Amino acid sequence: MNERLLQFIWQHQYFNREALQTCAGQTVQIIFQGSANTNQGPDFFNARIIIDDIQLAGTVELHLKTSNWNDHGHGADKHYNNVILHVVWEHDGENDEGILELKDRVASSLLNRYAELMQQPDQIPCHHFLSNVHVLVWSSWKERLVAERMMQKMIKVQLILQQTNRHWEEVFWQLLCHNFGVPLNGDVFEAIARSIPVSLLAKHKNQIHQLEAMLLGQAGLLEGDFTDAYAVLLQKEYHYLKKKYQLQPVHQLLNFLRMRPSNFPTIRLAQVARLVHQSSHLFSKIVEAKELNDIKQLFAVTANDFWHTHYTLTESSAFKKKTTGAVMIDSLLINTIIPLLFVYAAEHDQPQVQQKAIQWLQQLPKEKNRITLLWEAAGAPHSNAFDSQALLQLKKFYCNERKCLNCSVGNSILKKS
Repeated sequence: MNERLLQFIWQHQYFNREALQTCAGQTVQIIFQGSANTNQGPDFFNARIIIDDIQLAGTVELHLKTSNWNDHGHGADKHYNNVILHVVWEHDGENDEGILELKDRVASSLLNRYAELMQQPDQIPCHHFLSNVHVLVWSSWKERLVAERMMQKMIKVQLILQQTNRHWEEVFWQLLCHNFGVPLNGDVFEAIARSIPVSLLAKHKNQIHQLEAMLLGQAGLLEGDFTDAYAVLLQKEYHYLKKKYQLQPVHQLLNFLRMRPSNFPTIRLAQVARLVHQSSHLFSKIVEAKELNDIKQLFAVTANDFWHTHYTLTESSAFKKKTTGAVMIDSLLINTIIPLLFVYAAEHDQPQVQQKAIQWLQQLPKEKNRITLLWEAAGAPHSNAFDSQALLQLKKFYCNERKCLNCSVGNSILKKS
C-alpha cells in the first residue's frame, strides 16, 4: 500500500461502506468524499460526512498510519484545523475518535491487480487487460490525452512567440524546419531557421539558388572545395549573402549516418528552399484553409533540378526526383502544422479553427513507429493519427511512469478487479 493508492481508493470509494464506523465505534455515513486537493493542505476538501447523526462539512486527510499525522506536523498546521475525518490504512494511534481505518475493507483483488500493474515487466503494464476496457473509456481518455499533448506543445510555441515578438510566421518557420530535420537533425535545422529570419527569406524567395545557398551555407555544408559548377555557384552566393547580411553560421554538426539518402539533410534543406520559393504567407494560408488536401498540396514540393541526380554536393547519383512524400507531409501535419494551428486558435479564441485542427488529425492515417506497434500488439484501438498521438502521450507520461492511478484505462482495470 502507498498513499497515492489510498487516495485513489478513497476518491473512488472502492471499499466496503457497509456499517462504517470510526475506530471509536462512531457510525459514519459518507455523503460526499470530497474533491482531491493538489495544493497545500488536506488531501480532500468540501467533504460532507455524517458521524453519529451529526452532519459535518470540511476536509479529509489520508495517511498510511494514524501516527503519520504527528510525523508530518499537522497538529500545529492551521491548514488542518478543518479536518472532519482522518482516513488511514492502518490505525496505530491511541486516540480512536475521528479515525476511519480501511485495511480490512478493500478487496484483495484490487490490491493484487495494482501490485501486478506496478511490477509488470512489459512496457505497457496493462498489456494483458486491455481487451476488457470499454470503447467509451478509450474514447474519452484519448480526447484528454490529445488535449494534454497539444497543451505541452503550447509551452514551446509560447517561448518562440516571446522570442520573436509574437510573429506567427516566424514561429511556424522555426518549427517547420525542426520537423524537416527530425529525427536526428531537428535541433540543428531549427537553429538554421533562427539564423535566417522570415523577412530575409522573403527578399530572396524568387531566387531558388540563393535560398539554397543560405540554408546550406548556414548549415556548414558549403565549406571546402567543390568541382561541380552548381555547388561552386552556391558557395559563391553564400559568401556574398553571408557578408551582406552578416550571417552567423550554425556551429552544430549535421548527421548523415544511419539514415536513408532521401532523408539526408542536404535533400531536406533543398526541399525547404523549394517550399519557401513557391509559397508566401504560408501559415496564414493554413489558418484559412478549409480542407486537409489543400494543405497537403502546399507541402508537395520537389527539390531543385540539381538534386534529381545528387544526394550530396560532391557525388552524383541515379536520376530520382526528390519530392516530399506522403509520409513526410503527414509528419509535418501531425507534429507541426496541426499543433501550431491548435495553439493559434486557443490564443485567438477561435474554437472553430481548433476543431478543424482536431478533425484533420482524425483524417490522417495512423502513425507507424515502435510505440504504436506496441499498442497494436496489446489490442488498443488505433485507427488514425488522433489515436496515435493519444497513445504516444499515454506511453510516455503514464505507462513509463507507472501512473496507472492517473490513467482512465488503469482506473477501469482496477475498478473491474
